[in-house]
Amino acid sequence: MGDGKLGTVRISPQVLATIARLTTVSVPGVASLYHDFSSDVGRLFRGKGGGGVSVEVVDGAVRVDLGIVADKDVNLYDLGLEIQTQVARAIKEMVGMPVLAVNVHIANVAMGLSAE
Repeated sequence: MGDGKLGTVRISPQVLATIARLTTVSVPGVASLYHDFSSDVGRLFRGKGGGGVSVEVVDGAVRVDLGIVADKDVNLYDLGLEIQTQVARAIKEMVGMPVLAVNVHIANVAMGLSAE
């Protein structure tokens, strides 16, 4: 054990999805995740996640797709940018993996009724 290697560390895609999910719902202006996201576009994304989040790890880097329901009266573009920034930061800080992309799909706007 002179080389200092103790073994390997592997981060499950489900852990990455949980980080993305918790970070996203903490951003002001996000009413909820869009839970039908995986059935609507699941055939396009082969990553792990569910519940409004799809995560794919490609060559040690992370790609995240998020389906959200936005609060009314928020700037949707700015909200998307803030989600991208916060999710990328959280993944980089918590697991040290590079982030290829954080794609935000705004599926609906909560209008005071059911958000989904």
